[in-house]
Amino acid sequence: MKEYLWIKWYTIKEISVCTEKSMAAYGRYIESGPRSMSAATHVDTPAQKRALCDLIDAINGEIKDAWTMETTTKEQAKRHLMSDRT
Repeated sequence: MKEYLWIKWYTIKEISVCTEKSMAAYGRYIESGPRSMSAATHVDTPAQKRALCDLIDAINGEIKDAWTMETTTKEQAKRHLMSDRT
């Protein structure tokens, strides 16, 4: 199984984690606050954004923009997620 992270609407669209490091980081993201069932209506809290950036650093695989399906770098993904959703 390969690790990957797809980002859409400034949050997680789809994810696959396999390593202890990425599973722990994903657990911290889940524990950092409530999530909406819809990525389109969910807005990450500052704590969730920080946890998501840690998760991005922990992922050992592709990170994609789910709109374009283009691969993005970890730094580009974190910069996008930390920007305002307006």
